[in-house]
Parts: sequence; C-alpha cells; structure tokens
Amino acid sequence: MKFVSQSVFIISLISLLTCAQDKTPINNNHSHEVVVSELNNPWAFTFLPDNSMLINEKAGKIIHFKNGTKTEIKGVPSVYNRGQGGLLDIKLHPDYKTNGWIYLTYASSEGEEKGGHTALMRAKLKDNNLIEKEVLYKATPNTTRGQHFGSRIVFDDQGYLYFTIGERGNRDENPQDITRDGGKVYRLNDDGSIPDDNPFIGEKNAKTAIYSYGHRNPQGMVIHPETREIWTHEHGPKGGDEINIIASGKNYGWPVITYGVNYIGTKITDKTAQPGMEQPLHYWVPSIAPSGMEFISSDKYKGWKGNLLVGSLKFQYLDNCYIKDGKIVKEERLLDGLGRVRSVNQGPDGYIYVGIENLGIVKLIKTK
Repeated sequence: MKFVSQSVFIISLISLLTCAQDKTPINNNHSHEVVVSELNNPWAFTFLPDNSMLINEKAGKIIHFKNGTKTEIKGVPSVYNRGQGGLLDIKLHPDYKTNGWIYLTYASSEGEEKGGHTALMRAKLKDNNLIEKEVLYKATPNTTRGQHFGSRIVFDDQGYLYFTIGERGNRDENPQDITRDGGKVYRLNDDGSIPDDNPFIGEKNAKTAIYSYGHRNPQGMVIHPETREIWTHEHGPKGGDEINIIASGKNYGWPVITYGVNYIGTKITDKTAQPGMEQPLHYWVPSIAPSGMEFISSDKYKGWKGNLLVGSLKFQYLDNCYIKDGKIVKEERLLDGLGRVRSVNQGPDGYIYVGIENLGIVKLIKTK
C-alpha cells in the first residue's frame, strides 16, 4: 500500500511538473499550402537545381518529389531506426551542379558494439539511385539508447562542412570530453578529411573533427545570411532549450551549466553560468522541443525578413523569432496546431517550406 501511494505521488508530481504551457502569442495573418502530402516524419529535405525535392523520411527512405510524383530513391544506407535515431539530415554540396555530392547524416549500426550512433555519408544521385557512397564519419561507440543523435549539416563560405551529434543520452561522459563522440559540433573538409586548423589538433587522444563541445542534442543549424555565423539550437531537458552561436573550440556547458531541470523537476546543477563556458543567445522555459531552423532572407514576407524560424515539436507550431541587436526580442506562433514541425527551409523561390510530421511539406503564405 505504501509503495502504491508513493507511485501515485511520483506520477502526480511528474504530471504537475510537465504541464507548463507555452504562452507565445499566435499570428493568424498567414496560411499554408500542402506541397507534398502523406509523409510520416519528413526529418529533412532539400531542393535540387531543377526545384524538385529530396525528402528524408526518418524510417529510412529518401523520396524524390518532382512534378507532383513521389519516387523512392534506391541505395539508401541502412539506418538504425530506434527512438530519435533514423535517417536524419540531407544537404547538397555548395558546388553540387559541378560535383553532384549529396550529404546525409543517419543513425548507423556499423561497428563492433550493439546499437547505433550517428554517421555522415556522401553520395551521388543517378537514375534515382545513390551511387559512389562514402562514409565520412562514424561516431563511436554504438549504444542501444534511443536518445540524442542530433543531427544537422551546414557548409560555410570556405567550403567546410559542419554537422552535429547529440550526447546519446550519456550526459555524464560524452559532452564535456573531447576524446569521446557525442554532444559536439564537428567540422570536416568536404571529402571527410580533418582541417589543419581544427581547434583540438594536437590534443592527446582528442577527436580532431570536433569544432565545439558541451552540447546536448542539436537538431537545428543554419548559417546567418548576413553575419555568416553558425547558429544552432539544441534540446534542453525540462526547460533550457538553447540557441547558440558556434565558435571554434568553445564549450557550451552541458551539463555543467543549464537553464533546465530533470524531467521530474529535480536539479541537474545549481549553475547557469561558469567561466570558460558560453552563454546561450536565447533559451526557452518551458522547452518547446526545437527542430529545424531557418532564417528568412527573401522579400516574400513583409516585416519578417531577417527573422529566425524554429520548429516546435512539443507545442506544434513554427516559432517566428524577431531579432534586434543580436537578441530575440519577440516570438509568435505560425502554423499553430498543424503538427510537430520537424524541418524548415527557404526554397529557391524565396518561400518558406516546412516539414510537418504525419502531414507533409507545406508552403508558408503570408496573408497580411
């Protein structure tokens, strides 16, 4: 009887602590058009030069959407589809028209240990088949945990490739240790080799692909259209989702500092700041569970140019973030209640396209 009473108390406590509501106001001056329907979990998508789309379904399929028709791509690598793991990001090389390289991140079971970890691959597309596949990076060791694979990809103006890997649910060992994979932003040359000026070259036993560390689970990364800085966001625990500007060799603090708490409300740490650790540009309490990230750089949306868009999985909306003097000064909900927003891209036509779970990809249209 005592055990039952304690269990009921714990369940009630968890329910009480997890019912925080997001009070971000709704902007109704927009609508949407479904462009690609009947998708389960469009984790990422990209536009080819002919304006068709390549769409990653988390379960392990790449779909080529062209002229209203969906064709499944063959030769996709086997994915470890467990929990948050599966087929993740997809990005074209900046010089794709010349070299044809497509880059993928995915949860891979390759390796001696059971389970999986995040991998980065490049390949080319021919006749709806992936060819010339090369695994450029595979994190180790595998684990059967289903949490925190990351992962997003960007290229900077010098042609360096950056990608993220979450700390795989091992906060006590991975994020603060540069000899271990997980909880990091990585930087490679486009062929997978390590740049000579990566920050941990020469450090004993370091994973020299690491560019920054102390991250929890970054599922958003984008280049700022004007400053050209790398912006990321990452999931916190209960509260403490963050936006960060990434710099070489910097420590972003997880789990030594955080604005979040454990899911049952207990403290992870008493610290929200510490010397040698970066402060987030912005954080959310309660957590919105961010995924997907894009700046509006076109003129299609009057009054929104320069805004940052972040998907909310938890509250099912697209967060429209207004930025002034390098700070987020206002937020509002777009596409409210349409579904869990997983991916966001600005298309070649300047419009914003949004991948929504159990719906598809929609085009954002401003009405006023």
